Amino acid sequence: MSSTKMDMFSARELPLLIESFVSQLKRGQLVGSKTVAINTASLLREIVSRSPWEDIPTLTGLLKAVGKRLLRAQPRELLIFNVVCRVLHIVNEDYSSVEVVSEGGGNTSKKKGHAPGGTGGAKKGNETPAMGLGQPGTGQPRNLGEQVARSMGRVTLNAFHLKSLVIQEINDYIVELEKTEEEIADNAREHIHSNEIILTCGRSSTVEQFLKHAASKVKIHVIVAECAPTYDGHEQARALAGPNIDVVVVPDAAVFAIMSRVNKVILGAHAVLANGGLVAASGSHTIAAAARHHSTQVVVCAGLYKYSPMFPFDDDRFNTLVSPDAVLPYGNGDLVDAVDVCNPRYDYVPPELVDILVDHTGGHLPSYLYRLLQENYNYAKDLAWNIQDE
Repeated sequence: MSSTKMDMFSARELPLLIESFVSQLKRGQLVGSKTVAINTASLLREIVSRSPWEDIPTLTGLLKAVGKRLLRAQPRELLIFNVVCRVLHIVNEDYSSVEVVSEGGGNTSKKKGHAPGGTGGAKKGNETPAMGLGQPGTGQPRNLGEQVARSMGRVTLNAFHLKSLVIQEINDYIVELEKTEEEIADNAREHIHSNEIILTCGRSSTVEQFLKHAASKVKIHVIVAECAPTYDGHEQARALAGPNIDVVVVPDAAVFAIMSRVNKVILGAHAVLANGGLVAASGSHTIAAAARHHSTQVVVCAGLYKYSPMFPFDDDRFNTLVSPDAVLPYGNGDLVDAVDVCNPRYDYVPPELVDILVDHTGGHLPSYLYRLLQENYNYAKDLAWNIQDE
């Protein structure tokens, strides 16, 4: 069978792959932030590999269309938005790193100034700053449309070379996602010291590995808020119990009372927004506010894939309400009819309550987040905003 027929057969399978992934999102079968991110990146890799695209506008159009389809299936899942933004960024970074001689020099192509992972190590001084603020006078394209307009005559010559580059970069990105928790844990020794009392809440595998890595060298004491009504804190305490870790579970109402004895608060996050605020487990805002009152440091462990270019213009936009039965059982018929009960899955924690963000590259202040967004979403941002607007 010829390669062309094989490509057509592979392309016909793409709608089935997309619908299968959408179905998993709607049914909640993908559990965990890392699982959602890796599966989304893998799907986009298949689209880049199997789709019969020949130019950059076609590829970005395909990625945006799939991104909109996934976001309709799970509109409050920021991780999908983040991964789509990052892959669009990778496409533009790889495109800008390939120089094609199409007039008078044959069809020769070569790489220039390419940084692994699509972070664009070269030309940082000339890139557009984060959040779409332009730099007039630099002579650099500020968006994809301008890049395509300048290079319209050579895009087709670039397709084969670009496809292999993009697939390799997405593979590297998936490996980065898989190793994120281990690499974050490697920074634990810089933030946790011997015999410190640590407070955390909810269930987070990133925080679990972070604390266990610290406990491999020093003895620590961990207090876990039970995080009612899900009581994920009990599961976290069982996972942490082991050598060099003394674990105590406390009710959420006792957090303020014990905060004066806590040396450090370590939290996980479902997402980190563009202003440095967090979308974290329900109860995280109460703990962070108590820590600020007692001048206790709040450290947040989150991978780069959780950093989102979205701003929290509406706190409820990123939250999810789950069944209130765990708060007020439906068996209390008379009371249920008399009150309205909300059971949010997440809390929004404002950036002023966060001291340090720890990812696999190290610790950062929330005010430094703009730079990390610029390095990871710079070119794709203007396009990705349209995913939800259109």
